[in-house]
Amino acid sequence: MSLNIRNIVLFAAYFLALAMVARFQSPTLAMTILNMGLISAIMALGVNMQWGYAGLFNVGIMGFTAVGGLAVVLVSMPPVPDAVRAGAFGTALGLMIGAATIFAAIILWRRMAPGRLRLAALFAVLIAGWLANRYFFVPAVNAIEAVNPALEGNLGGLGLPVLLSWPVGAVFAAGAAWLVGKVSLGLRSDYLAIATLGISEIIVAILKNEAWLARGVKNVSGLPRPVSTPLELRQEDWVISLAESLGRPVTEVSALLAQGAYAGLFLIVLGALLWLSEKALNSPWGRMMRAIRDNETAARAMGKDVTRRHLNIFVLGSAVCGLAGAMMVTLDSQLNPGTYEPLRFTFLIWVMVIVGGSGNNWGAVLGGLLIWFLWVQVEPAGRWLMDVATIWLGEDSDLRAHLMNNAAHMRLLTMGLALLLFLRFSPRGLIPER
Repeated sequence: MSLNIRNIVLFAAYFLALAMVARFQSPTLAMTILNMGLISAIMALGVNMQWGYAGLFNVGIMGFTAVGGLAVVLVSMPPVPDAVRAGAFGTALGLMIGAATIFAAIILWRRMAPGRLRLAALFAVLIAGWLANRYFFVPAVNAIEAVNPALEGNLGGLGLPVLLSWPVGAVFAAGAAWLVGKVSLGLRSDYLAIATLGISEIIVAILKNEAWLARGVKNVSGLPRPVSTPLELRQEDWVISLAESLGRPVTEVSALLAQGAYAGLFLIVLGALLWLSEKALNSPWGRMMRAIRDNETAARAMGKDVTRRHLNIFVLGSAVCGLAGAMMVTLDSQLNPGTYEPLRFTFLIWVMVIVGGSGNNWGAVLGGLLIWFLWVQVEPAGRWLMDVATIWLGEDSDLRAHLMNNAAHMRLLTMGLALLLFLRFSPRGLIPER
């Protein structure tokens, strides 16, 4: 079987499995799995750019995804006038003082001669900057968070169309990646992994604790949607007529239409990214990146600036992850910093890339779709298998009740087992790099 036919068969098998979910479980569930699978495929595509193109081991995917989600709040939510009047100026001034302090410390460290005088001057600049920052920043933040804390307590956003937040999320993630890359790129791969993981945890901690920015752990809900909600569609005459002609409840039809509209938007974004990624991979730039990945020493000997190229691809891949993060928050219509965990937004994305095929864009997309499908379906399948395996124990068995209650953890076992099996029997993935 040729590679192209094999690829078509693999994608057809995925959509066949999705059709079976729609037939035997719920059409709405199938569309939900598809939408989250498309977003996961975009994340996997971004990680594949970093690892598959350049061999960069980024374990900070969670942080860049969270930054993309934050952009949706800052761009699309309406501003909170009382909070803006209460503390916007003080907050902005405090942040500028903090940035100026760091900049001044860097300049001082570079220009002064090593010695005690440099250490004393650096210490004085940092202490003075910290005190000035606290003087303006803390009262302003307290004033903002005191404005209707049950529903607001933050500055809000710009009130712009929500679709504009998707590219802004990519820009935010790219900016964060540039700062991270300037600090950590050039480190050995294991140190790079530790640095990116630590910085991503810092980003999530900021989202959880800085309530003036996006309400912290109180979450931001009711984000604007780029498509009509099921409730709005339910009022449309043509939707009611369509539901009657199909013989289905209007609530189900309206939910399917809303999910289908999201799927259309996500497919457009994924298609555009996939086309651009293929063009880049097969260009001289793509061949250069793979040459750097395969042998950095030889690439340096040929005059290539390896660190600069690593920074380029690190920023590019992180921007794609930020875009996916903005799309996911838009789909959920809420920002919940507590949901950003390494298991979901780092480990699972890496499994998608490895299983799909590192270095192959189509493989990353297939891995994203397939692994998310398994992640969702393994839990009900595990409960069914556990029910069948323990039915002989009787309904009143404490052991059976314990096993049934823990059947949800089958997804962790299944993902780990799937990864081990693919690494053993198909280490290059379902669609390997050519």
